[in-house]
Amino acid sequence: MGSFIYESNVKVEIEDRALAHLQIVITAKLRRSEPFTFTWKEDPSIGGGRTTVWLHGRSAIVYKFHGSRQPSINRRWVEALSYTAHAPTGLYLVHEPMQSFADHEDKGHAIPL
Repeated sequence: MGSFIYESNVKVEIEDRALAHLQIVITAKLRRSEPFTFTWKEDPSIGGGRTTVWLHGRSAIVYKFHGSRQPSINRRWVEALSYTAHAPTGLYLVHEPMQSFADHEDKGHAIPL
């Protein structure tokens, strides 16, 4: 289980594979100077609810991964997350879609963002 840490004091645990996909989407948006919100549901053990942070070019963000290996990237998941990040509601974690046969054939190509 990895961690997304915002401004040194807001932290949420996110599975490494999901965190890697979020990192791709967040980095792409911030490179284009596109500020946006990122929302997640809090674990019931800490009271539940949800947290939203405003991400912008000067945000202090840390992605802390538990594992040392970079997970394989599912292009369809990056696209689904990007779609939420561009919507008025902002970025939020969606379930990973299944990869199609064509996705596996394109494995060696860069992911367009």
